[in-house]
Amino acid sequence: MTDMAVDHFLAARIAADVVAGKTSALAIAENTLKRIAAYDLVQPQVWISRCADDDVRMAAKAIDKRIKAGENLPLAGVPFAVKDNLDVAGLQTTAACPAFAYTPKHSATVVDLLIAAGAVLIGKTNLDQFATGLVGVRSPYGAPHCVFNSDYVSGGSSSGSAVAVAAGLVAFALGTDTAGSGRVPAAFNNLIGFKPTKGRWSTRGLVPACRSLDCVTVFTHDVKDAALVDHVLAHFDEADVFSRPKQALAPSKKTKLGIPKGALNWCGDAQSEALFAKAVARANAAGAELVEIDIAPLVDCAKLLYQGPYVAERTAALRDFMANYASAMHPVVRGIVQGGAAYSAADAYAASYELKAYERAAAAIWRKVDALILPTAPTIYSIAEVEAEPVALNANLGLYTNFVNLLDMSAIAAPAGFRENGTGFGVTFIGPAWADEYLRDLAQSYLEADPAFDAPPLATEAQMQQIKLAVVGAHLNGMPLHWQLTSRNARLVKSCKTAPAYKLYAMANSTPPKPALVYVGDGGAAIELEVYELDEAAFGSFTAEVPPPLAIGTVTLDSGENVKGFVAEPRAFEGAEDITHLGGWRAYIASKQS
Repeated sequence: MTDMAVDHFLAARIAADVVAGKTSALAIAENTLKRIAAYDLVQPQVWISRCADDDVRMAAKAIDKRIKAGENLPLAGVPFAVKDNLDVAGLQTTAACPAFAYTPKHSATVVDLLIAAGAVLIGKTNLDQFATGLVGVRSPYGAPHCVFNSDYVSGGSSSGSAVAVAAGLVAFALGTDTAGSGRVPAAFNNLIGFKPTKGRWSTRGLVPACRSLDCVTVFTHDVKDAALVDHVLAHFDEADVFSRPKQALAPSKKTKLGIPKGALNWCGDAQSEALFAKAVARANAAGAELVEIDIAPLVDCAKLLYQGPYVAERTAALRDFMANYASAMHPVVRGIVQGGAAYSAADAYAASYELKAYERAAAAIWRKVDALILPTAPTIYSIAEVEAEPVALNANLGLYTNFVNLLDMSAIAAPAGFRENGTGFGVTFIGPAWADEYLRDLAQSYLEADPAFDAPPLATEAQMQQIKLAVVGAHLNGMPLHWQLTSRNARLVKSCKTAPAYKLYAMANSTPPKPALVYVGDGGAAIELEVYELDEAAFGSFTAEVPPPLAIGTVTLDSGENVKGFVAEPRAFEGAEDITHLGGWRAYIASKQS
């Protein structure tokens, strides 16, 4: 089974069923925990921290009691996650930097509002460190990947939040958006990514990236769920100096939708270009009047965010931390943040004057059209490509997103089909400040025009999720249990060693003889092993056959890569013989035979 074959949670449906007594918040919570446990075998790097299972159950039981007491809970029993740059009382906030971690006493305003509305918090998700990136690979907690093809980036910086929703682990997840972080991951993972007007949702309790631009966002599977979350969160927060009282704009009687005039930069991705043309035709079929608009001023404005003094706002947010812990930061993130120190106050004022000119150009656009439709991102890259060229490729993904918050615009990203490699392509409907509600209506009309358009393609063999498994003993090639791998079409990836941090024991009274591998850190050795690849179904059935006291955990290889592998419970070492000095199981078996 691939990641795409998931029975997705829908917030509105869950809440309605819990309120109606068709199910309970506790039952939903138990289902959620099972989904997450299963998906942890595929992408444990989705999460940075989670609420304890018993705490989730306790929160769900409390919701069931509130429902019975007659409370109106619009999100009754709905499981959700938050990006780990938003505070949750009692859980560490890391912003994907362990040295930065702190445990807040109070939750972010948006988290409190959601819990008050009946939602059940599951945990905190991974991100590009300090929300700096659109790729999802800049994290010491691992790189979440696109749910449709594990070779490709998930998008960022709200990587874990997008994957948690796309994989069906939660009904919705909060992200954040400064340059496109709440929209790009939505495109790659076939989601709705709603980025409200700045100040519509409180940012109190958010670790700032660029505080004057930051927005809290939400990932959902449909527009209705995004609207439901917005209904709960769109409240003025007196304690947040960037909060603004909610307003509303109405479009023309027939929506005038701006489309780009002239050629766009597709970064060589012809498939994205073709999908965008289809999306424009779909919007037209939904009733929008298409008007060509020169978006060159918007694209030029986008360059201000990272190629000018506005990057200094990131520097200001992390100046004190960086003074003492710069070496603890991801090198790419550190380079970006440090770069802001090169600009002066005079540079900042000059850039603010440039921005005013771009604001005037944007205002002229809004006199011609109600909204714009643009590609969310012009292309997608593999994780390997981004690791090789981390800055330039990341910048390409922000070509049509970076200007939105600079120019005080609202936006909603929507699915627009799939590339041949299975990854999602998306479009974004963009409007002026406070166009949030009619942008959602526009996105809904667009999606209803051709519902079949967004169905994920059937997985090819190349897109099937493959899981690496390290074996150290009876499953090695030529050993008694190797057949359990060959019968599942496991493919040998390589023979190598563990990191020099393990000990190996020959367990007592095991049939056939088996070893127990244990991580000890300093004082350990590198142990010989073999690494195989299995698809998800094969890996799941193999894991089910592993008898105690052995178990499947995570093993670090000599290359630094982490893979699944055999580990052991403490009872495995009762009466066991330490054979670490032999370097591996084959040498031990040979010594016995001799």
